Amino acid sequence: MFDKQNIRVQYLKISERIRNFLLSKKSREFLVFLLFVFLSSSFWLLLVLNDEYETEVTIPFRMKNVPENVVLTSELPQELKVGVKDRGTVLVNYLLGQTFYPVTIDFEDYADRGNQVRFLSRSLDKRISSQFNQSTKLLSVKPDTLELIYTRAKAKKVPVRLRGEVKAERQFYISDIVYSPDSVMVYAPNEILDTITAAYTENLYLEQVADTTHRRVNLKPVKGARFTPSYNDVTFYVDIYSEKSVEVPVMGINFPDDKTLRTFPSKVQVTFQVGLSQFKYVTEEGFKVVVDYHALEGNGDEKCKLHLLESPANVTHVRINPKEIDYIIEQKVYSYD
Repeated sequence: MFDKQNIRVQYLKISERIRNFLLSKKSREFLVFLLFVFLSSSFWLLLVLNDEYETEVTIPFRMKNVPENVVLTSELPQELKVGVKDRGTVLVNYLLGQTFYPVTIDFEDYADRGNQVRFLSRSLDKRISSQFNQSTKLLSVKPDTLELIYTRAKAKKVPVRLRGEVKAERQFYISDIVYSPDSVMVYAPNEILDTITAAYTENLYLEQVADTTHRRVNLKPVKGARFTPSYNDVTFYVDIYSEKSVEVPVMGINFPDDKTLRTFPSKVQVTFQVGLSQFKYVTEEGFKVVVDYHALEGNGDEKCKLHLLESPANVTHVRINPKEIDYIIEQKVYSYD
C-alpha cells in the first residue's frame, strides 16, 4: 500500500539516482556534447541567415473616399503579393514579426480619368517600399496590373428580407423578426436597379431558439450594385405557446334568401394555440365557423360538417369541437299586412 512514508522513500531514491547521474563523468560528457551541438547549430544558423534570399510577403490593399453613388464593377484585390530580396535575418522579421499597414489609394486621384482606369502596381512602389528596410529590394508586385471600373449609379431604398430558416425550440415560436435598419439604400445603374426589390441577407440557419436572439448578418451582394450599409442587425423575438378555447357561433353561408339555418348547438368550442403575449387579445370575434349550403344539398345525414372560414393570423393548431352538429333548414315565412 502507498502511504506518506513510502512515497517519501521512493522520492528520495529517485532524487539520489538523478543526482548521481548528473555528477557522473558520463553525464558531464553528455552535457558538454549538447552544449557544442547548440553552439554549432546557432553559429550555422547565423551564417545561413546572413546570406541573401528571396521571398514573398502579403500587404493589405484598400481604396478610400469612394462616393456613395459610385459602384465598383471591377473587383480590386484585398491584398498585394510583394516579392522581396534581403538577408535572411531581415526576411525572417518580415515573415514572423512585422505587421504591414494597408497600401491605400484615393478614388479622387483617378476620378478624372474616366470610368475605366488601368494602372501598374509598380506605380505604388514608393508606398510599398516605405514599409521595408532600405536594404530590401522590391522584385515584383502581384497582381502586376490593377483595373478600376466603376459607374455612377442612381439610388433607391429597399426593404431588408431574411434568407434562411430560424426554428424555435419545442413549445416556442418566433413571434417577430425586427431588422435594424428595416431598409437600406441600394446604388446601381438603372437596368440593375429596376430588378432589385429587396436586400436579402446571406443565408442564416438557427435551431432550438428559446430566447430573444440577435445576429449581425451580411447582405447578399448583387453584381453591379452596392448596399449601404452592407449588413443588418436582425433580432428574433421568441414567445411560448399557450392553449386557449373560445365559444364561437355557427353561421350559415350561401343560403338562399328564403331559407335559414338552425344548428344544435348554436355555438361550438374552438381550441387553439397562441403566444402567451397575445393570449388576452384573441377572442371569439376573430373566428368564423360556418356551414355551407352547397355542401348540404343532397345531404341525407342529420348532421352537418363545420368549416373554419376565418381565424387570426397569430394562432395555430386550431380545432373545432364537435366537428359535426345537428341542423335543420327552415323556410322563411313572410307575413303581409
